[in-house]
Amino acid sequence: MKLAFWTVTKGAGNIAREYKEKLKEHLKDYEIDVFTLKKYDVENTIQIEDFTSNINEKFSQYDGHIFIMASGIVIRKIANLIGTKDKDPAVLLIDEGKHFVISLLSGHLGGANELTYSLANILKLVPVVTTSSDVTGKIAVDTISQKINAELEDLKSAKDVTSLIVNGQKVNILLPKNVKVSDKNSADGFILVSNKKNIEYTRIYPKNLILGIGCKKDTKAEDILSAIEDCLDKNNLDIKSVKKIATVDVKENEQGLINAAKFLNLDLEIISRDEIKKVQNQFEGSDFVEKNIGVRAVSEPVAFLSSTGNGKFLVMKAKYNGITISIYEEEMKIYE
Repeated sequence: MKLAFWTVTKGAGNIAREYKEKLKEHLKDYEIDVFTLKKYDVENTIQIEDFTSNINEKFSQYDGHIFIMASGIVIRKIANLIGTKDKDPAVLLIDEGKHFVISLLSGHLGGANELTYSLANILKLVPVVTTSSDVTGKIAVDTISQKINAELEDLKSAKDVTSLIVNGQKVNILLPKNVKVSDKNSADGFILVSNKKNIEYTRIYPKNLILGIGCKKDTKAEDILSAIEDCLDKNNLDIKSVKKIATVDVKENEQGLINAAKFLNLDLEIISRDEIKKVQNQFEGSDFVEKNIGVRAVSEPVAFLSSTGNGKFLVMKAKYNGITISIYEEEMKIYE
């Protein structure tokens, strides 16, 4: 790996020369150059007349650049040299006060983050890394690619899946041999590692979502269908995975709800108020609902009671103009 130190003051030049010697003791396979301005005559460095022309010429010739100067100078000088994150070299900053080493560009694919931590450890500096995946203790897709010496198919999909990881959503990694999903709940994305040019795949929609619905008397089917569609869309859920709809016994003859279930070709399961009373204290209740139908909640308890009970709520209660919807996700059975 080739690294270059860049400086524009005499003090920074002396620091870079010092750091090079320390790094050589630990990074034995690295080739390290130090560029200083000729007017400062810093010995054992590559002395140059003009900083700008040299960084323009050599930016792509090194795997990493370490600037000991103000960040503003660096940003202005390299702005027109930056290409794409899969090709740009690592760019780091060190302050002349010898306090911090900062990962500025190409943190993952360029290796700037890893280099930052290495330099911080060797040179006794404080590492500064700002990429979301790193500061939240998670791993980005491009980091996985780098670690296994692989190539990303495209940057956009890598970014999209990384955003799922950073946001705490589930992402599975599928490997070429013996693909095994250990998590029993649906993932929000997946990473496929394979050397195959063409891969056949298909998608299966598990029937493991229960819709618990409560509504006012004489609610129209189209209003219920619109609420269901909106609730599923907002939570990135597919209607194909809905197993059934559940409601309370006082709504068993509610024509709008019956017609909505028929339109979706889903069973409408009726849960008695006696059963709801046994679990209603687990959910947010309403005095108004209790006064009218004798139980404090509808959508949440009916969703739970009509499920296997092994799973979790994805939506506790969404409210739509006289309609409430709860979504319960049952654990999927995995056959091995």
